[in-house]
Amino acid sequence: NAPKTAHLSPRWLSDVKQRIGRCITFGLDPQQTDKAGRILKQLALDWRELVAGSEGFLTDPQRRGLFRQEVVWGEMDSMGHVNNVMYVRYAESGRVQWGRKLGMHIDPANKKAWSELMTPSGTGLILKAITTEYKFPMKYPDRVSVYHKLRSMPDDGQESFILDVLIMSDLQQRPAARCIEDIVIYDYRIGKKTPLPPWMLAVFRDTFRLQEEAKATNSQRVGTLLEEVRRLETETWDTDNA
Repeated sequence: NAPKTAHLSPRWLSDVKQRIGRCITFGLDPQQTDKAGRILKQLALDWRELVAGSEGFLTDPQRRGLFRQEVVWGEMDSMGHVNNVMYVRYAESGRVQWGRKLGMHIDPANKKAWSELMTPSGTGLILKAITTEYKFPMKYPDRVSVYHKLRSMPDDGQESFILDVLIMSDLQQRPAARCIEDIVIYDYRIGKKTPLPPWMLAVFRDTFRLQEEAKATNSQRVGTLLEEVRRLETETWDTDNA
């Protein structure tokens, strides 16, 4: 299901800040000042959860792939922005960390098996295809955070799965790029595709349920926040006698 924030502008976070700024410029009483301060604090502290979490991406430290990785000057090309290839590398590094963290934090009983997914020693993950949609030209200096999520609830016997990838810019506080990764489960010992093993299937199903919960929770938070901003506008500059 599409997130409730799908109809919003990609710049909705900065738009909200500008709307609050207009209210402040018009003039606030103490109660309104407190309300504006609480909204701005929430935006400053939880913007990743509001933007990525409202789409179902799990942003906690045990789930995220890359977090505030520094964009280095050498990643830019002659056009003065981060080279397109780098986004694929960000996605790849994020995917490796995403899988490793599932073993370290979510399913430690199978930590070794999760770690070996990134090696040709047993059951592994092979990237079948990746598509990238670039949102704006990111530049140095900046930092990126990368989040992965399962596109659908996995089924028994499934030999592949789709991951949606969100590459977030710290500077712009919005997605710099989105990727879609088509992943195949491959058994290197027999040299052929294989269904998701039971230990992976169980974790993926639980992960998908958590994604849906995060989408609902954070979408509601965004909706409440926008309602509060609108009330603040109608209490200040957007009135008949203003």
